[in-house]
Amino acid sequence: MKRAEEFFTPKERERVRAAVAETERGTSGEIATMVVDASDSYREAEILGAVLLSGLLSVIVAVTIHHVTIWSYIPLVVLLYFPSWYLFRRAPRLKLPFAGRRRLAEAVRERAVRAFYEKGLYRTREETGILIFISLLEHKVWILGDRGINKKIDPRFWQELAAQLARGLREGRACDVLCSVVAGCGAELARHFPHRADDVNELQDEILTER
Repeated sequence: MKRAEEFFTPKERERVRAAVAETERGTSGEIATMVVDASDSYREAEILGAVLLSGLLSVIVAVTIHHVTIWSYIPLVVLLYFPSWYLFRRAPRLKLPFAGRRRLAEAVRERAVRAFYEKGLYRTREETGILIFISLLEHKVWILGDRGINKKIDPRFWQELAAQLARGLREGRACDVLCSVVAGCGAELARHFPHRADDVNELQDEILTER
């Protein structure tokens, strides 16, 4: 799996930056984009997966050597747990089925909210910051608007754009779809928050990345 800082090529990063800058010329809203490797370590899924895998491998080994007893099985489970655990650490995607859809969705939402505050999106003058948050491991997207935006725009609008971007990620069209979603955000923001003569760029236009 590509890391967040490598997910977009330099050319694609510039395309996204230019799309954000162009979009913000028509609105006083502020758009930030962020990509992270994963929203959580999912340690509980890591442990569960390792336990189940080591248990399965132990059964196979015990049957193969024709020594199926509790006294051989338990030591095998303990012995095979650590390489199984290491496998899940090295291949994070293996954790996802053991985490469950609800846990994944909650983790991405919580990480997006944390990023919103950590990156200062709540500090914009008119409370019109928007965060487009992409979590690579889960292939999930969350779009958050500040209080000023949520007073005028139905949150379901952002959910539809997030679903569109998530599909683009799965289809390998991340840059194209992200630029399209940025433009969609801008068009809606311009309806409610038109550009002002004294408007200044309060958030950086470049893609934010974090491990």
